[in-house]
Amino acid sequence: MFSENKMSGEHEQLKATRDEFVAQWGAMGSQWGINRTMAQIHALLMTAPEPVSTDDVMAELQISRGNAHTNLKELVAWGLVRVVVKKGERREFFDAEKDVWQIFTIVTRERKKREIEPALAVLNQCAETTREMKSPEAVAFYNQMRQLEEFVGFASKVADRVGSMKHGFAVQLAAKLLG
Repeated sequence: MFSENKMSGEHEQLKATRDEFVAQWGAMGSQWGINRTMAQIHALLMTAPEPVSTDDVMAELQISRGNAHTNLKELVAWGLVRVVVKKGERREFFDAEKDVWQIFTIVTRERKKREIEPALAVLNQCAETTREMKSPEAVAFYNQMRQLEEFVGFASKVADRVGSMKHGFAVQLAAKLLG
């Protein structure tokens, strides 16, 4: 009996801790430009020991089917979540990538595609449009656009290089750089 009570208490504490993590991951996600519900679903799946159905996601996060479906579809498109088919089941189940380094590289790649590349395109267009202008304001604007384009391009290349490294090598390199 004691062992059952202890397990029940442990289960409740684990659930409360997991719920707190899911809520905080959602809040952090919105700070990183990812919608809160998408981040919460990712956290839920990332910490689930088994693949989870859409119905389970809806119940756990108290969200609509449409909201769950849209965000699960987006997580699959990002490559952070995969669809799992279980024999004899008509429902789809979802399993999240659990390797932290893989998550980092996927998020870096997707944010680059959605944020960095469009920003570089705007900076390039602004620089090209003002390249031949002669007024002091236009020259200053052009120079600022080129500097921003150079910096954002450099940051993008660094992210690409780090993301393509093996985890252990990247950690060693970071340790050397950061002292």
